[in-house]
Amino acid sequence: MTETTAETPDNAEPDVTPLVQPADGVPELSVSTAEIKVAAELLAGGHGSFAVDAERASGFRYSNRAYLIQIRRAGAGTVLIDPVSHGGDSLTVLAPVAEVLATDEWILHAADQDLPCLAEVGMLPPALFDTELAGRLAGFDRVNLAAMVQRLLGLGLVKGHGAADWSKRPLPAAWLNYAALDVEVLIELREAIAAVLDDQGKNGWAAEEFDHLRASAGEVPPSTRRDRWRRTSGIHRVRNQRALAAVRELWTVRDEIAQRRDIAPGRILPDSAIIDAATADPKTLDDLVALPIFGGRRQRRSAATWLAALRTARENPGPAEETDSPNGPPAPARWARRRPEAAERLDAARTALRELSARITVPAENLVTPELVRRLCWDWQSTDDAAKAIDEFLTAGHARHWQRELVIPVLAAALQSTPDDVSPDAP
Repeated sequence: MTETTAETPDNAEPDVTPLVQPADGVPELSVSTAEIKVAAELLAGGHGSFAVDAERASGFRYSNRAYLIQIRRAGAGTVLIDPVSHGGDSLTVLAPVAEVLATDEWILHAADQDLPCLAEVGMLPPALFDTELAGRLAGFDRVNLAAMVQRLLGLGLVKGHGAADWSKRPLPAAWLNYAALDVEVLIELREAIAAVLDDQGKNGWAAEEFDHLRASAGEVPPSTRRDRWRRTSGIHRVRNQRALAAVRELWTVRDEIAQRRDIAPGRILPDSAIIDAATADPKTLDDLVALPIFGGRRQRRSAATWLAALRTARENPGPAEETDSPNGPPAPARWARRRPEAAERLDAARTALRELSARITVPAENLVTPELVRRLCWDWQSTDDAAKAIDEFLTAGHARHWQRELVIPVLAAALQSTPDDVSPDAP
């Protein structure tokens, strides 16, 4: 492997040709069962890999479903498919497209974002190439689609609708133009970044990563936090058991409403309002609606629901302290008090991985997931064969062969250089 990045640095200013609309124009949106079948037949008449993208309504909807699917293939052009407005069963209606897509490689940018929603409608790739992940492995500082297209192809993508509410109907023409552009040059981008990886000797690494992504398509990763409500923005302001219980109950009720109505939780009730109510602890409707947000017309209609959640919190305060997750160690900030030797191991491991990352120009988080490193350092016990023990641990954690080959020597050296725990889980 050559330990260099591509010749053009990220901050270079190459000649850029604006790409404001697809070369063949924006295709008609395929909505009905018949139109979707025609789109599948068009794709079947093409050849080679499929450039694939999907638009969701993150920030607007609770679900992660796809509201638009874009596909491009050489010899076929681009098709835009509405997967929600056909009036039938999505798996059945979209089956002709799924069958065609199963015949060749998919090219996606940030595949981990789109694969789950595509799997929901029966679309699974037989092979995969992720241009964003390829850019990370190549050592690019900026790996968003526009930056990579500009750097490698000299084209400037028109952006601006990625955060739109794609559940809206009808979809505006400008949004469809934006969506079609997202797959317009993915095939060319795949060839360009593959050449960079080849020059760096990293194509084998990329192939392992893409196979891993494909194999886990549609799977829901296990949560490493037992209590998701503790991620509420501003929870650091909550200092006592009663208020923590109020955050928990308000968050839980909000999540149930959001899931039932398929609306993003923050649009039901902002995190800031949850924290305000938890700290103020209003006991009457008048006290509640006097708080910011709760006095609005929409929140007044739900005031009794939020007040009931606060009452439940007072009746069932629960533990004030966060308990360790059964799926992983506590937050690293608590290690110095609980297990100082583990904290020292984590520092040593992180330092070693940063040095390796700089040497081979691959981000440390792509060498091995931070969660695996934390688990390893928290539970580590000395052994005569550290490399073997680390290999077994990382293999069980689904680390790929190329990752283990690189990180085991540096992790073994880091862990062996630090002392063992004198008193595991000291108070």
